[in-house]
Amino acid sequence: MAFTNENTVAKYKGREEEFHQEFEKALEKVRLGEEYPILIGGEEVRTGKTFEVRSPIDTSLVIGRFQMADENSVDKAFRVAREAYREWRLTSWRERVELAKRTAELMRRRKFELAATITLENGKNRYEAVGEVDEAIDYFEYYAYILQLNRGFSRDMESRMYKNEHSFSVMKPYGAWAVIAPFNFPLAITTTMSLGAVITGNTAVVKPSSDTPLSAFNLVKIMLEAGFPAGVINYVTGSGKDIADLMLSRADGLAFTGSKDVGHSLAKRLIEKDPRPIVMELGGKNPVVVTDKADLDKATEGVYRGAFGFGGQKCSATSRVFVFESVHDRFVEKLVNKVKEIKVGDPRKREVFLGPIINKGAVEKYKKFVDEAVKNGGKIAVGGKVIDEDRGYYVEPTVITGLPYEHWMWKTELFVPILLVGKVKTLEEAVRMANDVEYGLTAGIFSEDKKEVEYFFDNIEAGVVYANRTVGATTGAMPGVQPFGGWKHSGWTGKNAGGPYYLLSFLREQALTYYD
Repeated sequence: MAFTNENTVAKYKGREEEFHQEFEKALEKVRLGEEYPILIGGEEVRTGKTFEVRSPIDTSLVIGRFQMADENSVDKAFRVAREAYREWRLTSWRERVELAKRTAELMRRRKFELAATITLENGKNRYEAVGEVDEAIDYFEYYAYILQLNRGFSRDMESRMYKNEHSFSVMKPYGAWAVIAPFNFPLAITTTMSLGAVITGNTAVVKPSSDTPLSAFNLVKIMLEAGFPAGVINYVTGSGKDIADLMLSRADGLAFTGSKDVGHSLAKRLIEKDPRPIVMELGGKNPVVVTDKADLDKATEGVYRGAFGFGGQKCSATSRVFVFESVHDRFVEKLVNKVKEIKVGDPRKREVFLGPIINKGAVEKYKKFVDEAVKNGGKIAVGGKVIDEDRGYYVEPTVITGLPYEHWMWKTELFVPILLVGKVKTLEEAVRMANDVEYGLTAGIFSEDKKEVEYFFDNIEAGVVYANRTVGATTGAMPGVQPFGGWKHSGWTGKNAGGPYYLLSFLREQALTYYD
C-alpha cells in the first residue's frame, strides 16, 4: 500500500516530442459542437432548453450545447441521489477504494484527451492542462490510499467502563451533497469535491461552472463507466443563479469552490433551514516576500510562474510581492524582462505560456483594474493592454509598482494576470502587511537565510506556505505532498484538499457501543 504522484511531464523527460505529439493528436480527437445531456441516475436527460459554450481561445469554436436544468430535473437528481445513498452508505470501504482506483486507471488511458478538453474549455496551456489531469488522477489514488490506511475511519475504542462493554468510533456519511465547481480547474477541483463526497459513502449532484461544463461531464461519465452505481454521482448544468437555491434546498451538504462573496452567500442560505456540513475554498490574495538575502533569479522565476501561470486565474496565484527596498529595483527589472519573454496567444501552440482569460467579463475587470491602478498612483512596469479582443479573450501579463498600500487592490482578489509589487524595509513589516487581508490561502518567501524563512513560517497566516519555490512562488500544490486549503476567509473546514484529513469533512462521528 503506497501512493505516488502521477507527474506526467517528468515521465516524458527526454521524450518531449512524444509528449507534444500525444497532446496534439488528442486535440484533434475532441469533438466540438455537440449537445450534452444532464446525467441523473446514469440516464441521459434533456430539458428542452440549452445554452451554448464557446472557447475563450477563439469564440468561433463552439465547445458544445448544454442543458438548462430546471426545478424538475434538480429535484429528480437529488431524489435519485438520496435513494442511491440508502444502499451506497452501507457498501464496504474496500469496494469504494477499488472503484476509485479503477476510475484513475481509465483517466490515465484518456489523459491527453482530457487535457486537450481543458485547454479548449478554459485556455490552459498543454503543460498545465496535463498537470490538472494528473492532479485529478492523484486525488482518486490518494483518497483511496487514505481510506484504506484508515480502514474506512472505523476504530475500536480500547478503554472500557464495564467488563462486558465494546465501543467503537465510526465515521459515517451525511447523504446527498451539492457540489458546485469553478471554471479554473474544471476537472481537478470537481474531482476532489465530488470524490471526497462519494468515496466516503455520500452521493453527489455535481454542477460545474457554465464556462467549463464538458470536463465535469467527462468526469462523471468515466466514474459511471468505472462502476460507481447509477445515482451515486449525478450531473446537472445551468446558471448558478437559477439553480443554486434549488440545489441548496435539497442537499444534505455543500461542497463549493469559488469567490468569497458567492461562498458566504451560499453558506448563509444553506444553514437558514438546517445546520448542514459545508466544504469550501474561497480564494486568496497570496503574498510573496523577497528579502535582501534572496537569490533574485529564483525569486524572479517563482514569482513570474506564480503570478502568470494560467493568467492569474488560480486561487493560489501570486498577487502581491513585498520586496526589500535595497533589492526592489533590481528585482523589478529582472521580473519585467522575464514577463516580456512570455508568449501570449493560442494555448494549442507549443510555445505559448499564457492563453486567454476565461470570458469577456474577465477582460472588462482587467481593464477596470489597470485603469484604477494608474489613476491612483500605480505605474505599469510592463503589460496593461488587451490583445486581439475580437477573436478571443487575451490580455497582457501586467506588473504594477508604486500603488499606495492604502488602495483596495492590495486586499482584493483580482483573478486576472495583474501583479502588485511594493517596497518594505523589514521582514516584520512584510509579514504584517501580508497578513493584513481577509484571506489566508497560500504565501511564499525568497531568502537564503534560514532564520528569515523560519520567522516567515512561524508568523504567516496561510494554509499553504513555501520558501524559495521556483516552480511557482505560491502555486502548484500536489495531492499527498502539499495539502491545499486556506485559513481565514480562504477556507472553511481547516482540512485541506489532497491531505490526510480532507475526507473527514464529508463524515460525522458515531459512537457505537454494545454489551455482551
